Amino acid sequence: MFVRWVVFVLLAAVAASAQAPAPSQKPAQEMKKLDFLVGSWEGEGWMDINGQRSSFTSNEKVQSKLDGTILTIEGLHKSKTTGKEEPRIVHNALAVISYDEPANGYRFSSYLADGRAGVYKGSVQDGTFIWLLEIPRGKMQYKIQLNEKGEWSEIGEYSPDGTTWRNIFEMTLHKVKSAA
Repeated sequence: MFVRWVVFVLLAAVAASAQAPAPSQKPAQEMKKLDFLVGSWEGEGWMDINGQRSSFTSNEKVQSKLDGTILTIEGLHKSKTTGKEEPRIVHNALAVISYDEPANGYRFSSYLADGRAGVYKGSVQDGTFIWLLEIPRGKMQYKIQLNEKGEWSEIGEYSPDGTTWRNIFEMTLHKVKSAA
C-alpha cells in the first residue's frame, strides 16, 4: 500500500510539473537594463546630514545573481579625513534589486548595518535607475546613471511635497574591475 501511495505522489508531481507554465523571461530581460552597474566601483561624494555637508569615500560592489534576475549592491562609505584621524564608517548597506513582474516595476530592498531596512519602488527611465522612498516628512529619490566618462553618477534628492526637490546626496565612482 505504501509503495502505491509513493508512486501515486511521484506521478502526480511529474504530471503537475509537466503542466506548469514555463517561467517568465521578463524579470531577467528587465534586469539587463541594470547591467551597467555590475562591477567594483570606488570614488567619493557628499551627503547632507542635518543641514551639514559631509564628504565621504565610497566602495560599491555590484553583482548579478540567480541567472541575472537580481543584483546585489554592497556599499561602504567612510568619512574623509584630514590625515590625523581614522576614517569612520558613515554608511554601510546591502541592497537587492529585482524586477517585480506583477507590479511591472523594480523592487529595491535595502538593509543598513544599524538594522533599518525597507523595500522601495524603482524604475528605469532613459538609462537611469531611480528608486523612491516615502518618508514621514516627504519623499526622497535616488538616481544612478553613467555619466559621459562612464562613471557611476548618483544623486539623492529630498522633497517635502513631491514637487520641489533639493539635492541631499551626490556620488561619483569609477569602475575598478568587473565583478566575477
